Amino acid sequence: MPEEFPRIKRLPQYVFAVVNDLKAKMRKEGEDIIDFGMGNPDLPPAQHIIEKLCESAKKKTTHRYSMSQGIPRLRKAICDFYRNRYGVELDPDKEAIMTIGSKEGLSHLMLAMLEPGDIAMVPSPRYPIHYYAPVIAGASVLTVPLPFEGSEEEKQELFLKNIYDSYEDSYPEAKVLILNFPNNPTTMTVSLDFFKEVVKFAKKKGLWIIHDLAYGDLCFDGYKAPSILQVEGAKDVAVETYSMTKGFSMAGWRVGFILGNETLVYNLKRLKSYLDYGMFTPIQVASIIALESDYSIVQKAADTYSKRLDILVAGLNAAGWKVGKPRATMFLWAKIPEKFSHMGSIDFSMMLLREAKVAVAPGIGFGEHGEGYVRFAVVENEKRIRQAIRNIKRLAR
Repeated sequence: MPEEFPRIKRLPQYVFAVVNDLKAKMRKEGEDIIDFGMGNPDLPPAQHIIEKLCESAKKKTTHRYSMSQGIPRLRKAICDFYRNRYGVELDPDKEAIMTIGSKEGLSHLMLAMLEPGDIAMVPSPRYPIHYYAPVIAGASVLTVPLPFEGSEEEKQELFLKNIYDSYEDSYPEAKVLILNFPNNPTTMTVSLDFFKEVVKFAKKKGLWIIHDLAYGDLCFDGYKAPSILQVEGAKDVAVETYSMTKGFSMAGWRVGFILGNETLVYNLKRLKSYLDYGMFTPIQVASIIALESDYSIVQKAADTYSKRLDILVAGLNAAGWKVGKPRATMFLWAKIPEKFSHMGSIDFSMMLLREAKVAVAPGIGFGEHGEGYVRFAVVENEKRIRQAIRNIKRLAR
């Protein structure tokens, strides 16, 4: 075993590895695995976006270094998108920076902001990088429990209380609060009033807010996810990360943005100027075309995931696994059925993989408050989802 450096020692072994190893072994043995484990979109981008990428890549002038902050037209395009979608005005030069996916942007922003001894407040369960980006930066993390039970309004109220209580318990006082709504993995959604209360609290306490809006485009059944930047004065204390991964189905392209507070954008820009020369220019050019497209291409992806969730939810309920459909994301956060609850999320996920040939993500992989749950990502087509339900029904019997 090679020696691990101190910073690496703070990172635990990947919790999902045990399930992934079994999945790889079974596939090698010829088993057909229906994989709901990783939130890796299976939908392709719209054809005209791909064509623009190819067209731009054929030009001799597009293969040189680009701009770390993102080319000006792309920054203008994301600001125009926010104005049209959320009614938010942003300065493309001072309040917008392109990142190599949300994870890179968040991680380097944490590195720019935090020092050893600083505290970041992070919900639990959480997407792993929300917790480990502050850890990598040398900071400490205080987890804030996300509620699972009750109406969306009741959950928002309880979560606000958890934020307030956790902040009062922190010593020294927390420096940053990381949020993510619609939430991965729990699919919890919030209203604009929730963000108003959080912004008011952050201003009172001198707390920075980083809001990850990665799933803002994947909303269903009349729900529309708000941007925290819609709150008056939010830019005084907050930035928001936006990703083209989900709604535009551009996962492997790694195009993200950090938008909002000028100080945070400036410091991230300064750090990134030492670390990278920006995204490949043809990807940026094609991303401009995507952002300037009719929003129907995003809605089409959302409708696809919504229909898949309808099938999965109905099928699991028919199998005796009681779940409800979320209002957003490509995920289903499901409590382990009572008859299997003694197993824990890793053992249950392993059993589901071995016996039903269905891969899911164990809840414990998203933090201590995720135990007792598993996450489905509907990145398989409808036929495969129906097959998974038949397999699960057999297991349930």
